[in-house]
This record gives sequence, structure tokens and C-alpha cells, in this order.
Amino acid sequence: MIELFISLTIKLFFLLTPFFVLSVFLSMTEEMDVPAQRKLALRVVLSVMVISLVLYFGGNTIFSTLGITLDGFRIGTGSLLFLSAVSLVSGKRARPEPEDDGDIAVVPLAMPITVGPATIGTLLILGAELENTTDKLVGAVALVAACCCVGALLFSASAIKKIIGRTGLAMLTKITGLVLSALAAQIVFTGVRNFLT
Repeated sequence: MIELFISLTIKLFFLLTPFFVLSVFLSMTEEMDVPAQRKLALRVVLSVMVISLVLYFGGNTIFSTLGITLDGFRIGTGSLLFLSAVSLVSGKRARPEPEDDGDIAVVPLAMPITVGPATIGTLLILGAELENTTDKLVGAVALVAACCCVGALLFSASAIKKIIGRTGLAMLTKITGLVLSALAAQIVFTGVRNFLT
């Protein structure tokens, strides 16, 4: 159980593309003081947590309602996640502009920057894969832990910027992309293998 928790927490942490989120967060809050940044970071992590948990627990319902097989969704989501990973590695991932009258904590920081299309698909698959009640609860706790880790990064955004700078963030974002590409390949291979057997 502890191994499952650690494994899922690490996967989910990278799935939320924390360093890309951090770089966007810093660029959008340049004119804010540290207390305002931290208040925004708290709202972002709470929004991400709520959205992610709804998706995680709603996977089976969505699949059964739409009549989509889990393996078919694996292949589609893995492909989308791989494209997202490529955009992170190449440094060409789009940064949506905030709406003038909206809360940037929800749009665009929580969704679609932190919880984008590939993340949504992966959370739906993860929630549907873990059928055992205990495993499902462990997955939910791991998801909350991963969200809290992202929140801790955002909470310490100004300090991290001083320590590693924009170049360091760019390098960490590329490493995140490499990890996501491996995760995407694993999801696609699982879907193809199950489909063929």
C-alpha cells in the first residue's frame, strides 16, 4: 500500500507539470507582492484538487455513459499525453491568456495549465483502473499529496525563482516532459496490449 502511494504520488506530481505551472505562475504574478502570490497559490491548489478529485472519481461513470472502452481511452489519452510531453521538452507549450473578468486561479492556472486535456484523460483512466476500494482511496490520497506538493512549489515561487532562476525552471520543465513521455508510452502500450489480447 505504501509503495502504491509513493508510486502514484510521484506519477501524479509529474502529471500536473509542476515546473511549467510554476513558470507560468511567476510570469502572471510578477507585479504581485509575496502575500498576494501566496493567497493566489492557495486558491490555485484548492481548485486543482477539487477538479482532479471529481475527474478521478468520475471515470467509470463517464466511460459507461459514453460507451467508451477503457483501453480505447488509454490509447487516445496516451497519444495526447505524449504530444503534451513533446511540447514541454521543446518549450513550445501554449500559455493561455487570462480572462479580464475571471479568477486566474481557476482559469487559466488551474485549468487548462495545471489540469489540461492529457491530465484529464489520465485521471479518468487512473480512477477507472483502481477498482479495489482500498487502492482507490490510496490513489485519492496520493492525488491530494501531489496537489499539495504543487501548492508548496507555488507558495515558495519567489524563493525558487531566486535560487534556480528562469533557466533552471526551463530545464526542470524539460525533464518533466521526458518523464511524461515515458508515462504516455506505458499507457499506450497497455491499451494496445489489452486490445490485442
